[in-house]
Amino acid sequence: MRFIVGYTATPAGSDALALGARLARSWGATLDIVLVLHSEHRPTLVPSDAGYDRFLHDRSEGWLADAARRVPAEVTTRTHLVYADTFSAGLMDTAGSLGAMLIVIGAAHDGIFGRFTLGSVAADLLHSSSVPVALAPIGTADAGHALGISRMTCTIGTKAGSEVLLAAGIRFAAAAHVPLRLVSLVAVDLPGGVEDKLVSKHGAIHAQEVLNYAAARLPESVVATADVVFGDSIEQAIGSLDWNPDEIVLVGSSRLAQPRRLFLGSTAAKMLRALPVPMIVVPRESHLTQGI
Repeated sequence: MRFIVGYTATPAGSDALALGARLARSWGATLDIVLVLHSEHRPTLVPSDAGYDRFLHDRSEGWLADAARRVPAEVTTRTHLVYADTFSAGLMDTAGSLGAMLIVIGAAHDGIFGRFTLGSVAADLLHSSSVPVALAPIGTADAGHALGISRMTCTIGTKAGSEVLLAAGIRFAAAAHVPLRLVSLVAVDLPGGVEDKLVSKHGAIHAQEVLNYAAARLPESVVATADVVFGDSIEQAIGSLDWNPDEIVLVGSSRLAQPRRLFLGSTAAKMLRALPVPMIVVPRESHLTQGI
């Protein structure tokens, strides 16, 4: 198992590195730290400066070496300096060539501490990546909590693709040997005007269904629980839940996405703004679900 960190020598890069190290340690994965430079191919009207190119290459190698030193010794780490037309394209190409199962990136640092603000790289990846993308909120590197994962939370609605997300949640929780919390979004998915009693009933039934599904597939060492969230909005519903500082949330790609591709839907985008913990967005038909 290999995880990729999209690294830059910035606070966002440090956040991504910290989250990548936590995930790799918990799941026993190799951590590939990738720094992307703009492609060496230039238009003919732009002269090449060999001296500057060499300086930039050497400086980038130094940044990668420094990043690798900050990863715990028990995590197998490799560094890669790649060239591509865009940062996101370089990460996706590298993920494909290495057979990586996850890409980890940091937030644009113009938002609120503990929240995620989409930058151009994140936006590109969340609309085109063929592998899951983990998003490290601002301040992940400075959070100060124990390295690791205490719980996986999987947000399950009633729309197409939920079974894929649930299968990924089962696999992640089992690999990390942590509890799996299943959060039913039925109360949010239902149209307005539905009576509260009916909403509560549908939510409870759905939560029990996904819990039964997970319990039948999880190893005995992993405990699963189910909650139903209510609220007039996604943000309000997510805010009603308790969150451990070192848990991870799984959300699914929009049903509008092409098979094996991400597309961040409106629900996931709203959750992204409200969540105080890292999020992993899983594509439809993800290879994470194979064998489950």
